[in-house]
Amino acid sequence: MAHEVRAVVAVKKGAPVEVRTIVVPDPGPGEVLVSVQACGVCHTDLHYREGAINDDFPFLLGHEAAGTVEAVGADVTDLVPGDYVVLAWRAPCGACRSCLRGRPWYCFDSRSADQQMALLDGTPLSPALGIGAFAEKTLVAAGQAVKVDPAARPEAVCLIGCGVMAGYGAAVNTGGVGRGDTVAVIGCGGVGDAAIAGASLAGARRVIAVDIDDAKLDGAARFGATHTVNSRGTDPVAAVRELTGGHGVDVAIDAVGTPSTYKQAFYMRDHAGVLVQVGVPDPEMTVDLPLIDLFSRGGALKSSWYGDCLPTRDFPLLVDQYLSRRLDLGGFVSEKITLDQVEEAFASMRRGEVLRSVVVL
Repeated sequence: MAHEVRAVVAVKKGAPVEVRTIVVPDPGPGEVLVSVQACGVCHTDLHYREGAINDDFPFLLGHEAAGTVEAVGADVTDLVPGDYVVLAWRAPCGACRSCLRGRPWYCFDSRSADQQMALLDGTPLSPALGIGAFAEKTLVAAGQAVKVDPAARPEAVCLIGCGVMAGYGAAVNTGGVGRGDTVAVIGCGGVGDAAIAGASLAGARRVIAVDIDDAKLDGAARFGATHTVNSRGTDPVAAVRELTGGHGVDVAIDAVGTPSTYKQAFYMRDHAGVLVQVGVPDPEMTVDLPLIDLFSRGGALKSSWYGDCLPTRDFPLLVDQYLSRRLDLGGFVSEKITLDQVEEAFASMRRGEVLRSVVVL
């Protein structure tokens, strides 16, 4: 039977979100019903609210979630009711051209639930990133529910579902940070701090945090930054070069996503260094770089999509690092809130007051 639950819905572009009662169907073939325990408030949810992703309103917001499997549909063999899971918005199909070439982290046909959740009047909802987890229960494809150690606290491990994985993976998977490398991370919000943590755990000998906010720079040290640069009054490229013997870093990560930060990352690399862009730019932004500099500096310019992660491989690994106290997931949680406080959390996010607000159900 269908389930009536409370959920956060963006009804129309730019309007404050509303807590509505929605209808969640029982799982069909290949689907699972998840009782949500915690869900992080991510910038992507705000982008949906503002109509910056697409116009498929109304949206069921929330995608960075952990919870327990309540029911499974036909043909689901690797999950059972009671399993503790983190939800992933990439669930490789195994059949697209990328998956068949052994690159499932780029899957071009990621799975999501076939059935739609809806408002009480039958209006279908568009779930954010195919999940929609600002809700007491949600319906997802079985491949989106990744089983993890139940000893992990949901308000911490839910963040692996998006922001932490994006930043950590930008450093470790996309950037390939290894032992002895030097790394700079521009932007010390949740994603940037996760990149700092990933670089530190991967063995980087120097991790330089760059931001315009001293409080954020102080917080970056908690996640493994060895040096900090406030770029409000200092040339960050010159400062990073000074901290690396005049050479620049092996890996520069732009966790902001603006033309100016991209250029900073480009020029603070050592020769043949790697630039990783994980900050999402506005669609109208462009960047100008001399072609001779692109050629002569060498290296690689990469975009990181979801940290180039394979959720079934990477989520359990990050949970293990959290449980062994090597990855401070709890440090990302600025506040725990209810469904009714999501709109307030968006305002806090805009003011730069939080790393992550987390809805706890």
